Amino acid sequence: MRIINMMGTQMAETIAAIAPEAEVVSITADETIEPNSSAQVLCAAWPGHSIYEQLDAMGVLWMHLPGTGIDAWDPGLLRGRIVTCSRGVSAIPISEFVMGSILAVEKNFPSSWLTEPPEHWNLASLGELAGQTLGIVGMGGIGTAVAKRALAFDLRVRVLRRQPAKFLLPGVEIAHDLSDLLASADHLVLAAPSTSSTRHLLNSESLALAKPGIHIVNIARGELIDQEALRDALDDGRVRYASLDTVYPEPLPVDHWLYSHPRVHLSAHVSWSSPRAFERIRQAFAVNLVHFMAGEPLEGVVEVDEGY
Repeated sequence: MRIINMMGTQMAETIAAIAPEAEVVSITADETIEPNSSAQVLCAAWPGHSIYEQLDAMGVLWMHLPGTGIDAWDPGLLRGRIVTCSRGVSAIPISEFVMGSILAVEKNFPSSWLTEPPEHWNLASLGELAGQTLGIVGMGGIGTAVAKRALAFDLRVRVLRRQPAKFLLPGVEIAHDLSDLLASADHLVLAAPSTSSTRHLLNSESLALAKPGIHIVNIARGELIDQEALRDALDDGRVRYASLDTVYPEPLPVDHWLYSHPRVHLSAHVSWSSPRAFERIRQAFAVNLVHFMAGEPLEGVVEVDEGY
């Protein structure tokens, strides 16, 4: 078995430990593969690399993607083989990031931290999470991890997902539709994939249905929000804050309004970051490599036409 590895030295070591008999060819972002090369497995990285044009010629049967979303990948290159992704590997750090974003809004961080003597001690107007409602759009690994942590803060948790019958997490309610969810949510977390059906899920029409003063947290994809409609909703107060770890485009132009808006908490698509991030990616591939060698079904299989 020949495996092309685009994920560095530690991934190569992981593969060697599991499949010592396999031939592992590791390449960097600047390297290419010899013409007429063959490989059964590709551990991929860097969308747009020239190697993806050779997948059919190489006979690649299984391609593993390092992230969760596939919106950066050409669907035509993914078809014709099994494609898996590292679904759920970032659920822990992203869900912690979400809760930190919500707490920052309710507890007025970092403005409530002192750099000089205040006018008054023991006086503040801070919020409280207990009893508020958290809405979650998308209930995969990330949405589920957010829900678990939100329940621990005594938040009411309501979710919207495509297949509500599969949802079994105790204590969480299923929303009837997006308007139902928006009308009840004090905080709304976007954790859905970017597809044709979720593009501009939040737009001028849907934001008009939101509970006044809603706080929006986007750790999914920037395209889920019509950013100009969001700007209007922020300016007129319908949206209290927007905590955006994902925006469109990425990176933003240097003079983009999101950098300076007083009601926007903007970060550079870093909610996944963790000391264990790449360890978890390697582990996700390792688990599937064992399945692949045994002829067993793989985990995290991508439905290319569905977009996730």
